[in-house]
Amino acid sequence: MNRDIVRIESLHVDCVVGLYPHERNASQPLKVDLELVLDTERAARKESVFETADYAATASQVVFLLRSGRFRLLETAAHAIATLVLAPPAPGERGAQVDEVAVSLTKPGALKGFATPSLTIRRAASWCEIGHEDKPWGSVDVLYETRDAGIYRLNIAPGEGIPLHVHRQMRESEMVLTRGLLCQGSEVPPGTVHRWPRGAAHRYDNPSERWQSILCVDLPRFIPEDEIEVEGEPADVAPEPPWGPIVGAG
Repeated sequence: MNRDIVRIESLHVDCVVGLYPHERNASQPLKVDLELVLDTERAARKESVFETADYAATASQVVFLLRSGRFRLLETAAHAIATLVLAPPAPGERGAQVDEVAVSLTKPGALKGFATPSLTIRRAASWCEIGHEDKPWGSVDVLYETRDAGIYRLNIAPGEGIPLHVHRQMRESEMVLTRGLLCQGSEVPPGTVHRWPRGAAHRYDNPSERWQSILCVDLPRFIPEDEIEVEGEPADVAPEPPWGPIVGAG
């Protein structure tokens, strides 16, 4: 097997990472460096981004994950990122499986300029354990859960939809991963991010003939009884302005 490396270097994100009270209430800068190990020969021969690691999509998803979650340790954030990168492509995604990943996180402001702490972890795809739950509308991949947050991938089957619902306790952030999904009745492109306030009714529909997927972060982690189906009109919640490059999903 070829062991080629796709690197994403110097990805800067403001996020919540820290144990101390002042770190739990404010974002601080984090620098992310990734090494994705995979075989790129098929992509080279076919000249297709769908046969390799899409670094624009990966970078966008990592930024979304860090901005949406609240991590107490660099170690926790690094393992969540590694799981996201090593997870098999979602049913509706087109992309190659990453065989190994190295995640390096640097926290430049932690020691107030006296030194710069960082952490690097390396993990193989065989390490990655993903939970799976069947739903009436498709399935959920449980990527990573902490005491503060849950990271999930929602996979909506062709012709199905997640009914209109609200959350009274959880705050939910969601990034659309694939092309052809309807959110609140309107088509949304890959990379679209919504942050749903508590009580904001929202729904997704998949009118296409292929699976569609959403990356979801819940604060706190998912509470089944807090998924409350409702009737009426969806809430008018504008998507978040896009970060960086356009996510390339087929």
